[in-house]
Amino acid sequence: MLARIGYYIFVLPLSHLPLGILYLFTDFLYLILVTTGVYRKSTIEENIQRSFPNLSPKERNKIKRKFYLHFTDLLAEGIKNLSISEKELKKRFKVVNPELMQELYDRKRNVLLVSGHYNNWEWLITAQNFLFPHKAIGIGMPLSSKFWDKQINSRRERYGMKVVNAKNYKQELNSNPEMLKAVLVLSDQSPGDALKSYWMDFLNQSTPVLFGAEMMAHKLDYSVVFFATRKVKRGYYKMELSLVTEKPSNTVWGQITESHTKKLEKEIIDQPAYWLWSHKRWKRQQPENLAELKKKQNENFNKRFNL
Repeated sequence: MLARIGYYIFVLPLSHLPLGILYLFTDFLYLILVTTGVYRKSTIEENIQRSFPNLSPKERNKIKRKFYLHFTDLLAEGIKNLSISEKELKKRFKVVNPELMQELYDRKRNVLLVSGHYNNWEWLITAQNFLFPHKAIGIGMPLSSKFWDKQINSRRERYGMKVVNAKNYKQELNSNPEMLKAVLVLSDQSPGDALKSYWMDFLNQSTPVLFGAEMMAHKLDYSVVFFATRKVKRGYYKMELSLVTEKPSNTVWGQITESHTKKLEKEIIDQPAYWLWSHKRWKRQQPENLAELKKKQNENFNKRFNL
């Protein structure tokens, strides 16, 4: 009941305010966060320190402050996302090289769009279906609140995006095989099982990476495209695409995962404040028998896909 009241009386009406007004509210929130550190201060500081050990405390603190400002901007933009018009979204979120997706569409290739929680991913979710010729599908885990999950996903889907549960995405992808699809996958979360992850060096530390995108690409024969979202100025973003592989069968175990993760790493190193540092990314322990585990994963992968 409280969730309904909060959504319909407070959050949804707020979303109809101009973005500049919403920024005034979140600027005040930024001042609270940056002065008190009440939001995951220790997690943010630890993640930045581990990722940039060679930076001075002053330099790391600068990244933290800029992250807090960007994070509160995302809150304003997330609220605005509930009611933002297609016209305004097209003005604020542009694709630098959409011809890459058009070429894949013309060659009748389904696509996995892969990246991470960097810059504004919510606007991409809402805009994707009118940015590219493919049918837009987003894969993710549902929110703990059924009410908020339903409301937010219904707003995400209003321009054609289809949001599906990560646990039963296969049914959606296998339906309408004649319809070419672009599946959005954000692969920088902490995996649930360290033994089923792909371990690699990422931001100066051994890191488990979700292997689902690579498995999906091979099982479904989807091309893989990495996207980099960059902030042009406050409330404006540009998205650049780069091909990881058109034919997954031409790649070896780990190649796709290494490629898209390293591309994300480069974006983070170039502009570190725009990644989600408050996420507990490194909570999994590296297996003691990592070399043996990777050898077994490689063998099982090659056997499954006859490589």
